[in-house]
Amino acid sequence: MRLSVQETAFDLGAESNTFAAGAAGAGAVVTFTGLVRDNGGALAAMEIEHYPGMTEKAIAAMMDQAKARFALADALVIHRFGRLAAGETIMMVATAAPHRADAFAAAEFLMDWLKSRAPFWKKEIGADGAAWVAAKDEDEAALTRW
Repeated sequence: MRLSVQETAFDLGAESNTFAAGAAGAGAVVTFTGLVRDNGGALAAMEIEHYPGMTEKAIAAMMDQAKARFALADALVIHRFGRLAAGETIMMVATAAPHRADAFAAAEFLMDWLKSRAPFWKKEIGADGAAWVAAKDEDEAALTRW
């Protein structure tokens, strides 16, 4: 399992290929890529902050839970921080398992937990100023299925 919290951009294709090539015993690889969403052209940038050490520890615990819950051969989480423009890649989750059901479920599990519990703080910056992104009820509700 690999986790990277980084400021620099990453090559999605290279990361996916490397992950799949190293997924020994897997019959399925699922990847998810998150992009900085441009809300109707109003977003100039998003600033993401985190506490180094605390963030990695929290995400590693989520990955350990996913591995224990699903028959994972491997998992990868990459999450960026700093200033990102609309449309930039913000994060990636990849899971590998002997069967697709576990690979898909583990990826969804990680995404739901990352969205709601990973200690990142996001600020949207637009022409009208900046505002911190608040937690959404639907993201919290998604956790109830796990």
